[in-house]
Amino acid sequence: MVKKIVVFSIISAVFLIFIVNSIYKKKSEELVSIEKENYNTNLLENIKYVAKDDDGNEYIINAAEGEIDLNNSDIIFLKNVKSQIKLKNSDQINITSNFGKYNASNYDTIFSKNVVITYLDNKITGEYLDLSMLENRIIVSKNIIFTTAENVLKADVIKIDTKTKDTKIFMHEENKKVNIKNKNYPNGNN
Repeated sequence: MVKKIVVFSIISAVFLIFIVNSIYKKKSEELVSIEKENYNTNLLENIKYVAKDDDGNEYIINAAEGEIDLNNSDIIFLKNVKSQIKLKNSDQINITSNFGKYNASNYDTIFSKNVVITYLDNKITGEYLDLSMLENRIIVSKNIIFTTAENVLKADVIKIDTKTKDTKIFMHEENKKVNIKNKNYPNGNN
């Protein structure tokens, strides 16, 4: 009888170990599949977005690569960005940058790293640009250099109203001044 109890106990223990092992393995497989889902991405190549506002201005954004934000499908993170803003009754503004963040619901775009803006014979370089179609504004900041045919200007922020073309150029700190140098008088004798 003792022999039967020992054999029954061993069989029960093996069976119990098998069940526990199966449950653990199943949970482990579920955990692995959940982890894999977190790493899924929506990668895009050769992206082009075109939008027009109520005033007839056209905004075109091109990027070599993009990735849709998994938490908000309206947000697309862009790489190697080239953009054109075709303002009604005005010349085209071109913007390039290493990175961008595009909001497909309101067309707002943030450009970052090596931002270059060209308009007519003017060039603005910086590290950050915030373009808002709804607010009709472009704000450029961080290491701003604004080059015209005659002048080189250094500032912290350039704010442009795309509707009125009004431009504000300023420094963050009141005690600092916008630096303007005339190309014809590099030593400041103008």
